[in-house]
Amino acid sequence: MRQIPVDTSAATVMVAQSPQPKVKDRRTGERAMDAETGAALSTVDVMFAANGDVEILSVTVPESGISGELAMGTPVALTGLIARPWENEFNGQKRHGIAFRAVAVTSLAAGASSSKAA
Repeated sequence: MRQIPVDTSAATVMVAQSPQPKVKDRRTGERAMDAETGAALSTVDVMFAANGDVEILSVTVPESGISGELAMGTPVALTGLIARPWENEFNGQKRHGIAFRAVAVTSLAAGASSSKAA
């Protein structure tokens, strides 16, 4: 499958929704795991602002790649972000989109939690 590296150097990236466990099967609640490493996967929704456009991206990341407190509005760095186009057919309906995956999501708000008093 084709993987497209995403350049985040000129983008502003902030958490839109805190990390959530990625679910493989909604009926059973089975957790999604990385096929190669066996690591548990999570999703983090981020606001990705670049070139005057803002998008909300749902990024899949291994649980071990999440570092720092990732509350809504926290600026973050996305390490190894890639985009993968996908397409499937279910009940005669074709669907397609782009899936985003990162090696790590790291908080850039060093010490921000201790300086909230005003």
